[in-house]
Amino acid sequence: MSHHVFRRAGVLAAVTVATGLLGAGVASAHVTANVYGEQPAKGGYGTIFFRVPNEDAKLGTIKVEIDVKPEYGIGNIRTKPVPGWTAEVSKSTLPQPVTTASGTKITEAVTKVVWTAQAGTKIGATEFQEFQVSGGPLPANVDQLEFPAIQTYEGGKVVEWNQPTPPSGEEPEHPAPTVKLAAAESGGHGAHAQATSASESTEAAAASDNTARWLGGAGLVVGALGLGVGAGAVLRSRRPAAGKTEGSK
Repeated sequence: MSHHVFRRAGVLAAVTVATGLLGAGVASAHVTANVYGEQPAKGGYGTIFFRVPNEDAKLGTIKVEIDVKPEYGIGNIRTKPVPGWTAEVSKSTLPQPVTTASGTKITEAVTKVVWTAQAGTKIGATEFQEFQVSGGPLPANVDQLEFPAIQTYEGGKVVEWNQPTPPSGEEPEHPAPTVKLAAAESGGHGAHAQATSASESTEAAAASDNTARWLGGAGLVVGALGLGVGAGAVLRSRRPAAGKTEGSK
């Protein structure tokens, strides 16, 4: 009898834990801002992607809006094409110019990026989509960027992800996507330095590949000459032998 009681208690505990984990997974699924590789640096340029999961079991996501705070003074943002979606970047005239780390005054900055699904496209109930942007210069006077987001579903349902995370770190119900910024890089090259480094690496790899091909071709030529010399030596060694045979007869 006791074995049955313990078995039922174990099953109930497992079900309770599984339910709690599933509930936590659904609750934590929200629009987030993320970075592949190194964190973007203050005052530099960077690439950020927004991961948008679908939280409705019946309705698909058909529109995603990201607000860019005017005080950041980000003068340029480009979007990466996403099949089935159109992107629109909006700029606004700033009430007061923002001075970048390099001393440039920004009078017009990006304030919104919107992705809209084309006919027949949506983020389904069990799917997510990533929307990537690249731009700058990023502000040098903040430790992180906050991007309030609006997620629109089929039928007009709207969910806003715009609540700031308090200093305590406790996540609100609808947190705004955020990205931490690394310390400003010496020289202020930012993403341009990374792009230059990548370009140099590509050129070095191409040069190495060309050298390897040249050496390979030279090796083939030397090998062919070696075969020719070897064949000549064999022929020369055979001629005396043939002469001796004829003389013996």
